[in-house]
Amino acid sequence: MNLIHTIYITVFEWFNIIFKPIALLGLRWQLFFVFFTSGMAKWNGFLKPDPGVYDLFLYEFFCPEEPRAGALLLCDPKTLEYVEGSTTVTYIKYLAVTAGVAEIILPALIMIGLFTRFAALGILIMTIFIQLAVFPTWSHWVNPAMWWAGIAAALIIIGPGKISLDHWLGFERKTK
Repeated sequence: MNLIHTIYITVFEWFNIIFKPIALLGLRWQLFFVFFTSGMAKWNGFLKPDPGVYDLFLYEFFCPEEPRAGALLLCDPKTLEYVEGSTTVTYIKYLAVTAGVAEIILPALIMIGLFTRFAALGILIMTIFIQLAVFPTWSHWVNPAMWWAGIAAALIIIGPGKISLDHWLGFERKTK
């Protein structure tokens, strides 16, 4: 039994040394790809938000034609319109631009492995907000939000791995 234990520990220590950095890089790539692609779709050039993104946030997310049970509804539920000149519209437009910026910066930081835990926390908060306020359904949680949250949580807890600027700059503890 002691021999089996020793072999088991030795084999998986080597797996950990060899494959953990590659696996963490793969997790970072997955989170990067989903959120960066979404972020790029919100822009028409450098610091030029796509006007359609405002409609996406105003009408698809916070005032859909068919309101989603439990979703945050920010318009008049009877008319499905916003009050003209409302501060709510201004806030939603700021939220749209902020989300667009965050969906570019946070995934880029995650991909290069710089301030990874902080960036993953931002992605986790965005994911939770999307799940609770925009698409509060079990099916959206199961696929895709649970995957985003799981990867972000893993990066927060484990860190970015050895193939990262965090590791090379000394922001992560040196481990095996």
